[in-house]
Amino acid sequence: MARCVQSVQEFIQDSFVPMVAVLCSEEAERVTRKNNLNFAELLRPFCRLTSEGHIRDPNNQVQTVKNLRICVNKLVASQNTTSAVLGPTQRQLLSEVVLSCQPQDGAVTNMITVGGYQLNFNATTPWFEAYRENFLQSMPASDHEFLNYFLACLLVVSSTEAVPVEQFLKLSQEQHRVQHSGEYTNPKWFIPNTLKYYVLLHDMSEGNEHRADTVYEDMKQRYGPQGCYLLKINSRTLSTGEDEQIPDPWSQYLHRNNLHNQVSSLLDTASSSGSLNNLSTVNSDVKRGARDTESLVGGAGSHGICLTLNDHDHIRQFIQEFTFRGLLPHIEKNIRQLNDQLVSRKGLSRSLFTATKKWFGGGKGPEKSINEPKSTCGLLYPPEAPELQIRKMADLCFLIQHYELAYSCYHTAKKDFLSDQAMLYAAGALEMAAVAAFLQGGAPRPYPAHYMDTAIQTYRDVCKNMVLAERCALLSAEILKSQGKYSEAASLLIKMTSEDSDLRSALLLEQAAHCFINMRNPMVRKFAFHMILAGHRFSKAGQRRHALRCYCQAMQVYKERGWSLAEDHINFTIGRQSFTLHQPENAVIAFREILANDSRQTATQQGAFLREYLYVYKNVTGGNEVSLPQLPLPCIHSSATRVYFGHERRLAEGEKQAATHVSLDQEYDQDLAAMWRHLEEQLVAAANRGLVPGNFQPTQSCLNSHTDNLRHPFAVVEEPIIVEVTFRNPLKVSLALSNLSLLWKFSVEGASLSEEMSEGLSGKALTNEDALLKFRCTH
Repeated sequence: MARCVQSVQEFIQDSFVPMVAVLCSEEAERVTRKNNLNFAELLRPFCRLTSEGHIRDPNNQVQTVKNLRICVNKLVASQNTTSAVLGPTQRQLLSEVVLSCQPQDGAVTNMITVGGYQLNFNATTPWFEAYRENFLQSMPASDHEFLNYFLACLLVVSSTEAVPVEQFLKLSQEQHRVQHSGEYTNPKWFIPNTLKYYVLLHDMSEGNEHRADTVYEDMKQRYGPQGCYLLKINSRTLSTGEDEQIPDPWSQYLHRNNLHNQVSSLLDTASSSGSLNNLSTVNSDVKRGARDTESLVGGAGSHGICLTLNDHDHIRQFIQEFTFRGLLPHIEKNIRQLNDQLVSRKGLSRSLFTATKKWFGGGKGPEKSINEPKSTCGLLYPPEAPELQIRKMADLCFLIQHYELAYSCYHTAKKDFLSDQAMLYAAGALEMAAVAAFLQGGAPRPYPAHYMDTAIQTYRDVCKNMVLAERCALLSAEILKSQGKYSEAASLLIKMTSEDSDLRSALLLEQAAHCFINMRNPMVRKFAFHMILAGHRFSKAGQRRHALRCYCQAMQVYKERGWSLAEDHINFTIGRQSFTLHQPENAVIAFREILANDSRQTATQQGAFLREYLYVYKNVTGGNEVSLPQLPLPCIHSSATRVYFGHERRLAEGEKQAATHVSLDQEYDQDLAAMWRHLEEQLVAAANRGLVPGNFQPTQSCLNSHTDNLRHPFAVVEEPIIVEVTFRNPLKVSLALSNLSLLWKFSVEGASLSEEMSEGLSGKALTNEDALLKFRCTH
């Protein structure tokens, strides 16, 4: 795989983070909308903690939480059911994310020399990282795990409300209704007693600060000082802060959200009009909308226009207070409660943590594989089932980076699920047990790659859930790559390719190609082969720029290596993709390469290549050539070219014949030419009193590859010069040539001309190119 910006540990930690919902009053939304943001968007750039947190496990041991990030989303209730495949909205969003992320000019590239190959390829693949991030974030919450469930809910009310406490009560009741009424399947909640954190939002530009402080003091009495917060924002007014440049940290987050909203609305429109299967109009609208969004998001001061840098610090401090004084203590309390419940139900005398260390700390290795189950993944546990409580505790421990306890819980749950033949649950426990084992500090146990292989097989073949199988493969491949196991990572990625998603297959094949080239002994031809496969799948997915890039990188391996059929295929594809992407010059160059070389293609295929080239060439020129074309066909046999000076000898009876011994119909005879040159020298000597002048140059009526062509020949004014050119057709199809003209250029260098002609032609060259070009344009 290509080098990623994040380390594998950072990537995994950011893939599984505590989820927090936001529920705002209308007045609070109005306050935040002054900054062109809702409250969840307002918090998003500040959701990564800059200091360490601490939590105590059931054994009262202190665990450090580092670099924690929380995910804050607006509470949107729906009745959508979880699907084993991505819906049209998610697929279109992922496609647009990849399409909008292209290699930048001047991007870092790797240059390596292997076995005579000199390769230059992208060092990083940001389009794959963008796809991976959006894929993991768009995954719906599943019934077999709790990682995407909401742990807490922020209830936000403005200080300008008449009675803020009543608004808090309404929001609390609304959250309770969404969670417990049974009307909605989404969102899902981690535990029945969800943490409610009360936020009083104060607008510094219009609110009464003293009243806000008074209300906040009352809130601390009602909800406790650790359950509420007073957040003051909008300290900046447009009239006073025009000259101050404030950074906009929201742009990188909002582009994806706006694109997602556009895709959703367009697909909803297409669905309602009965045209969901035809997404061409939607695609064009989304691409146009993406460009509009980029211009909007990129505008200076378009977000946070009422916020000062102090307001940024206030938001950052709020996130830290909420996490350290609200969220982490809430998680710690629930881990203890779950541990106590499990201990009491199982009749254990010690905590699950100590027990599982005793059970699984020995030398018995984990199972290499699981037997094919008789039933599939249809088994569902009730919410209060002990097996789910173990899984819930494992997920809580994983989210706060207590990987040792999380691994023990996953391992225990995995055994229970397998014994019940609950294969979806078992695959989820295997997946997370492998990840937790890898993330444990000090590496107490090796990474159980076979856990991941079994989980992927179960997700894909038993549960028919490619979404979960893909997530599992992305995690495992990144872990294997970090351990230098590029061959295993490539095999895993290749196995995940299928016909149900061209985009996923293309991205994974490209990453497999990078695995082959990054091995200790790079496998260059496998790199090129999988790049071609990736390019083909990119093309099927409508990602033409990525397809062109893959084919161009693969060509570095196949070019001039004797793989003529492979070269023809790659050049043909590069030509077509370049033409489609409005790069006609590159298209012409690629098609010319096919025709210029001796091809081993069939006559039918050669004819198709020729027609494609002529079509592209005509579209490129459009009949408005500024210079004569350099066509690859037919080939000219340069060594067979002959130039004849003077009238050609005519043998017809009754016509005048040129007094010459040379004819274009005869082959060159070296002995005969030497005899004529000797006779000419004798003639010149007789005319010059027996001496041959030093500047004597034998007359050459016909120049060819055997004559002395270093001297300028003599030509008689008003007499013709005949050029004989031998053409060769390398193709197996006939070429119809018409309107042939000889392009010539005459230079005065070294020529003996009159003084007037020399002055007129000094530094110039005579040519008939302009005349031929005019002739082509008029005919």
